[in-house]
Amino acid sequence: MRSVAKATLRRLSPAVICGIAAVLVSPAGAQTAAPQILAQQTAAFECKAPPEFVRLDQPLRHTARRLAADEPLTIVAIGSSSTWGAGASSPAASYPSRLAAELGKRLPRDDVTVLNRGVNGEEVEQMLARFPADVIAPHPDLVLWQVGTNAVLRDHQVEVDAAMLRDGIKKIKDAGADAVLMDMQFAPRVLAKSETPDMEDQIARAAKEDSIDLFNRFAVMRQWHDVQHMPFEAFVAPDGLHMNDWGYGCVAKLLAGAITEAATRPVASAATHTVH
Repeated sequence: MRSVAKATLRRLSPAVICGIAAVLVSPAGAQTAAPQILAQQTAAFECKAPPEFVRLDQPLRHTARRLAADEPLTIVAIGSSSTWGAGASSPAASYPSRLAAELGKRLPRDDVTVLNRGVNGEEVEQMLARFPADVIAPHPDLVLWQVGTNAVLRDHQVEVDAAMLRDGIKKIKDAGADAVLMDMQFAPRVLAKSETPDMEDQIARAAKEDSIDLFNRFAVMRQWHDVQHMPFEAFVAPDGLHMNDWGYGCVAKLLAGAITEAATRPVASAATHTVH
């Protein structure tokens, strides 16, 4: 397979706590000590989430056809800094890069390319302006669109973003690609904003009404924190906003599993699952 990505323990030991403190006060130390510290923090935790949080309800029909025909598969990951990989130790630790590696394990005979089209600080309007060159031009089979966080952090009107989100979804569909929305990250700086629940509702509503998939990153990360009792430091970077290497890697692993399942399941079973 060819893949391209352009793109705690609840009670920590004194040694780990001291190491974290050293990283926070020393930029140079952060580059060398952080991976070892995070490895100790997350050693006791398993990358998992309830099936209902990671299952893509809509079958990825176009992706499925490409895989069934043994044709190359192109995935575009569009978004802002948590797509670009802010908070990761290197570009190789961003979620699109990790997704490429995870898909390589699940689809070893297939030619899959994952393109990282994340740009730090962007909101939906700026992303839409890049759609012609960064999303449509590569002729993607699947588009993963991460949205919402920057508008909430800047206290912008959620309704405006929702309208533009619908426009972007239409553009993806018109290009003949499958679409998956990725919502916000469950992180301290996001949780501190009053607009967060409204934005989460708007993203979920857009996915449902336009019959596309939603990868519920917010619910997955909340489950890590509230149910698995992982401290934020185990999966969120020191800035309290972006994910760290473990967080990106786990999201990529869960997303790769969801994509593979949705693209290989019999369509009839998907229809049965969604009837209530």
